[in-house]
Amino acid sequence: MSAVQWDAYRDVAPKGTVDLLFRLAEQVQGRRFLHVNASRYGGGSPETLNRLVPMMASLGLDVGWEVIVGDPKFYADVHTLARVLEGGEGQVTPAVLQSAADVAAENARKLDLEADVVMVHELAPLLLVRHRKAPGCWVWGCHSDLSRAPRRTWHLVRRDLERYDAAVFSLPKFAQRLPLPCLIIHPSVDPLSEKNRELSRREVQQMLERLRVPSDKPMLLQVAPYARSKDPMGVVRAYRLAKKYVDCRLVLAGGGAADNPEGTAVLAEVREAAGGDPDVHPLVLPPDAGLEINALHRAAAVVLHLPRHESFGLGVAEAMWKGKPVIGSLAGGIPAQVVTEVTGFIVNSVEGAAFRIRQLLQTPDLVARLGGAAREHVRRNFLITRHLGDYLALLATLR
Repeated sequence: MSAVQWDAYRDVAPKGTVDLLFRLAEQVQGRRFLHVNASRYGGGSPETLNRLVPMMASLGLDVGWEVIVGDPKFYADVHTLARVLEGGEGQVTPAVLQSAADVAAENARKLDLEADVVMVHELAPLLLVRHRKAPGCWVWGCHSDLSRAPRRTWHLVRRDLERYDAAVFSLPKFAQRLPLPCLIIHPSVDPLSEKNRELSRREVQQMLERLRVPSDKPMLLQVAPYARSKDPMGVVRAYRLAKKYVDCRLVLAGGGAADNPEGTAVLAEVREAAGGDPDVHPLVLPPDAGLEINALHRAAAVVLHLPRHESFGLGVAEAMWKGKPVIGSLAGGIPAQVVTEVTGFIVNSVEGAAFRIRQLLQTPDLVARLGGAAREHVRRNFLITRHLGDYLALLATLR
């Protein structure tokens, strides 16, 4: 990101938000804020930090971003640990943590970890805290749902979590009980990013033509990886039920299927379920498909997000920012974003989703009302300017 466009943020954020950020920044001048994660690329914390770090620097703050490096076995072990802590299958042994500890020790020798506040994002760099240097405060940021973590695995991790001064979770229900302050900071949408910036009708239409998606009838859209936890087959069933009453087409937009064995299999299942229906479009998007997702959101009449399991599910807020009503499941952070009958609908079955699709497509005024409320809800609660303010408050509070 080049120079931060503060005037553009003033135009979209709630009144006074940007001025408040500058006042908060004055209160923490001279303090160093260091972020540590496992990658500079991709979604999640890398996507957020690529936007937030330049914004913090533009406010005159001393901010840094370090990235740990490990071998393929390390990343595979971290993936297993994350899956198990979220209640999935797998086995985590002390040997796995010892391997992670060795990687942490090697990175600690190479990285500059001195700062007033060190924010460690997610599980991969977790064990760096064993090498912390006084007097800085260390904070662990977690976007995963740990509420279903197996007791044995949780206790293996908890020993190191207790070395931190605070922990940050995306939602209260994601947290486990810890003997340290636990704070809630929601993820955020950057309205100026490629994924969320304003697009002209011409830009949207050109993208649809490139993706070979006709615009002759209302579009239903789900943007999610091709994974069984995201239930794309349930989305197809909801579409088929709704299509008996309202003509529409369905676009499923996911990525990484070629690199993910489950993704490849699930994509094949979706294509088979489509059964040659020309109104079902399973798209495989590249990792940097922000502009494609933006255009699809803007072209959609209704956005669906119906996973069985989810973390925060920020894609919901990204769709709502484009003024789209969202039909979502009860998984993860979706109910924190979708207010039923205000910004969209929460459903708990395929049949319920189909009913709401039919209701929305048959009531254009309702689509407009819910979509307008959805954008305003994101503006007030989920923009990156709010996220930055939360981090500045964290920097000011921890001493």
